[in-house]
Amino acid sequence: MPSRDELRDHLIRTRIAGDVATSRENNLDHYRLLAERDPYLMLGLTLSEPWPFRDILALMAKAAGVVPDPEHLTGQDTIDPERVLDALDEMAEVIAGALAVPGARVLLATGHPAGLLPVHLALGRLAVAHGATLLEPAEGFEHVNPYFGRRRSIRYLEGVAILSDKGAFVHSHEAEPMRAMLAELGDDRPDLVIADHGWAGAAGEAGLLTVGFADSNDPALFVGEAEGKLAAVVPLDDHVLPRYYAPLADYLVTQVTRALGA
Repeated sequence: MPSRDELRDHLIRTRIAGDVATSRENNLDHYRLLAERDPYLMLGLTLSEPWPFRDILALMAKAAGVVPDPEHLTGQDTIDPERVLDALDEMAEVIAGALAVPGARVLLATGHPAGLLPVHLALGRLAVAHGATLLEPAEGFEHVNPYFGRRRSIRYLEGVAILSDKGAFVHSHEAEPMRAMLAELGDDRPDLVIADHGWAGAAGEAGLLTVGFADSNDPALFVGEAEGKLAAVVPLDDHVLPRYYAPLADYLVTQVTRALGA
């Protein structure tokens, strides 16, 4: 496992944190759209509080480390590597608590198969090694993407749910696939969901113990965390090269293992 200092340096060097690729303009646009309750940015959540733009920006500055100044309108934005590290530790405690229960049932899903999939795979293997069962409900479920008009289906890779479009794993913000998975499970609910994008939002909205990953331009999961619907959300750039996430996954797996006393 990398040390905390080593991982911090790696996060900054690979732009998982620090000066990230997501532009300030894109972040602010998404905060405004969430304030207007744009369905694409809601990620399957409903919000209890008003959450105007200024409050979303203030939350994202605190939770993810974006620039707090509302007059900073263009150019570079940031994710605080210290907040990433703290959130990884928080996530590890939640995962360890769930895996400490014999026979835990875990649901994993990612809308970023070209980025975050290696992290989910590592956590799935860790869960199985500690006696958990990875659930695979609604495999083959099909629906039409409401934003692009494409028919997509749920497929699993080593227990991780991903959307497929004619054989290709695809990026997705959608919440409907997770809703279909939970509907098939019925009362046989998972003990833990590890996910991102709409997969995580829909699970948190359903009242499940949920942890997730989110970029600085996906504020809904952080708002969901603030409202108590998600247990932990790790801020990061969610679309760097997949191999760059390996040290982060190693750190997270080790922290979970330590928390379990294994």
